[in-house]
Amino acid sequence: MSKKIENRIFDEERSLYNLRNTEVSDCRFEGPADGESVLKECRNINVKNCSFSLRYPLWHAKKFMLEHIFMDDRARAPLWYSNDGVITESDINGIKCLRECKNISVDSCKIVSPEFGWRCKGVKISNSTIDSMYFLFESKDVEIDNLSMTGKYSFQYMKNLTIKNSSLDTKDAFWHSKNITVENSVVKGEYLGWFSENLTFINCKIIGTQPLCYCKNLKLIDCMMENTDLAFEYSDVEADIKGEILSVKNTKSGVIIADNVGRIISEDAIMHCKGKVVIRGSGKYTGCLEKCV
Repeated sequence: MSKKIENRIFDEERSLYNLRNTEVSDCRFEGPADGESVLKECRNINVKNCSFSLRYPLWHAKKFMLEHIFMDDRARAPLWYSNDGVITESDINGIKCLRECKNISVDSCKIVSPEFGWRCKGVKISNSTIDSMYFLFESKDVEIDNLSMTGKYSFQYMKNLTIKNSSLDTKDAFWHSKNITVENSVVKGEYLGWFSENLTFINCKIIGTQPLCYCKNLKLIDCMMENTDLAFEYSDVEADIKGEILSVKNTKSGVIIADNVGRIISEDAIMHCKGKVVIRGSGKYTGCLEKCV
């Protein structure tokens, strides 16, 4: 970095507008002027050990690093339309943290931000905790590893997502998503994955009522299910489940293998349902759901 800014307080509108090739350290962005967009249109900057309490601090930023940053809930919509950034070891509490950003890496962060990550592309998240509603809505080409996530309506309308080694406590997750793989993770929440396409779970634990309905090309490999009733309604599914499924209802097509199924329900179907359920070790299957009660 050719320049350094240290131990300063900024509160004016666009106080460091179009800042370039600069390291900003131990600064505070707060004060009575309550200025917006303090680092708008910045290029090639490294911001570390700083705190933010002003709106829209990094819009249209390119090639930036945020390290050991604290943003309180007054730092509303802090990063929009920004590309090629790294956020590490930071604590972010502003609503709508990422919006329409590209190639952003988030590592070792604690984030509380409703509407985090909308319409982004090329996001990588690792070793972090995130509390967010509508998390990553309509984003694509996303990689996640070792994330602890809480909040409703996550991963909706996403494309090309991989999740590994994570814990997801979330309702209505993965709705209308395409090309999603979740591996070695726990997924807890009601109404998981409805209307998804090419959704795959590998070695996962799935918890909650009425999961995985209206799915196309759904796969579950070496998974466990807990408190999962009325599962797989109108889905095209191939599933290998360790343990018990409480109930399976009106599966459209495919084969479900499990150690036990509490109840197979075939009633009031509005589609032609020909899915099969195989009880492991029995040497036989139940036949088509449309013929079972």
